[in-house]
Amino acid sequence: MNSFNEDTDWFTPVQVAPTGVDVLDRPGPPSEWDTAVFTITPDDVLEVLGPDADELLAGANVDVDELIRLINAETTLLPPIIIPDEVSQDRVAGSMAAEQPSAPPAALVEAAGKWKRRFLKAAVLTVLVTVSGGGATAIAMDKSVTVDVDGEAKTVRTYESTVGEILADEGITIGEHDALSPSPQAKVGDGGKISLDRGRLVKMTVDGEQREGWVRSVTVDEALDQLQVQDDGAWLSHDRGMDVPLEGIALEVKSLKTVTVYDGGNAPRQVRTTAVTVDELLKAENLSLGPDDQLGTALDLKVTNGAEVHITRTGVSVVNATEAIQPPVEEVTDDTMMKGQKEVLEPGVPGEQIVTYRVTVKNGAEVGREKLGAKVTKEPVAKKVKVGTKLPPDGEVWDRLAYCEATGNWAINTGNGYYGGLQFNKGTWDAYGGSQYAAYPHQASREQQIAIATKLRDARGGYSAWPHCQQKLGLP
Repeated sequence: MNSFNEDTDWFTPVQVAPTGVDVLDRPGPPSEWDTAVFTITPDDVLEVLGPDADELLAGANVDVDELIRLINAETTLLPPIIIPDEVSQDRVAGSMAAEQPSAPPAALVEAAGKWKRRFLKAAVLTVLVTVSGGGATAIAMDKSVTVDVDGEAKTVRTYESTVGEILADEGITIGEHDALSPSPQAKVGDGGKISLDRGRLVKMTVDGEQREGWVRSVTVDEALDQLQVQDDGAWLSHDRGMDVPLEGIALEVKSLKTVTVYDGGNAPRQVRTTAVTVDELLKAENLSLGPDDQLGTALDLKVTNGAEVHITRTGVSVVNATEAIQPPVEEVTDDTMMKGQKEVLEPGVPGEQIVTYRVTVKNGAEVGREKLGAKVTKEPVAKKVKVGTKLPPDGEVWDRLAYCEATGNWAINTGNGYYGGLQFNKGTWDAYGGSQYAAYPHQASREQQIAIATKLRDARGGYSAWPHCQQKLGLP
């Protein structure tokens, strides 16, 4: 029996003999590898027949060796044998060197296994049906299996016995992160079910941090739960109900955070946001910074739950203010009035001006004011005051007395109830007219205190109001 491999353009004569299968390829003659690797063994046949092997052989009234002989005797068009390129090259090299390694290459063993699986079950079935003379054997080997891949189920008819073989026949490969039930080596009987849930890679950016994990056939929302991502109220780049595709997904997650914003002089307010950085937060809240404003943190600082963002608002403006101009004072001297006495003759009238200021405000409070200029809009009218120039008599005596009473300090106030250079009490000062000058003696001038003291002296006929210093100074 011959076969022609159109894919590799190798003509491969194949002779199925009781001792095995001889394989020839173009570069050289058959080798010991071909006979050893492609030999049909009893184990090969028993694996094909599966757990019902004894029953099937008994029903056909043959044993394993007889079945192999019958397979070799059949005229069967076998499938092409795909000889791996590296095996062919090794054979050429071996022929030139007139030597061959003791063990066949792994690639050749794998190719032989695939070749056996492709033709042996059909050949065994054909022989058993022929020998038994009916379809019972075929029915026993043929089975209906449900294959469920990612929730989509379909029923297949197969002669294969294990999960891995059935999936291979269906062209389904099992990935490292897939979930398969039962295992690839498990036997499957008629009516059995195979479930395959294929893995999907989820590459996430959670608040700017890269993470990834594998999930099965789930929605985005379910994937986040499986990967233990806190997403209550979070912003997602994909819809929560979207199925995670087989090729995986790149997903961005921005968690919900509560942030307190201190904006200038405004009352602090709490903001719930999914912003990742301070810059994103400001944009989301429509908060812009002026040229003189200051942000307490960097724009690219990551926002965390409970964080505070402080904005110092500094504004500079030019304002005009209307202000009064105090009238100037014109003094008119009067030698009939005691020195220190004053009398307003004309009160005068304040003027007005417009003053221009540059005002700096920080967080709602004025922190600086610079006068830029002023324009007078109404001239003031001067205030006229009559000022006495008459000196009180005995000025030298009163100075000596003041030095004795108060070390000459006319403005002294020690808190003992006596005030000024001549140590009046409040009652005496008011009784002799001192309140016309000031509320308290020490607030009046020297001349005004002497004027009231002169009245007191004259009323008592001497300096007895100051008994200690009267005696010390020898005053009448």
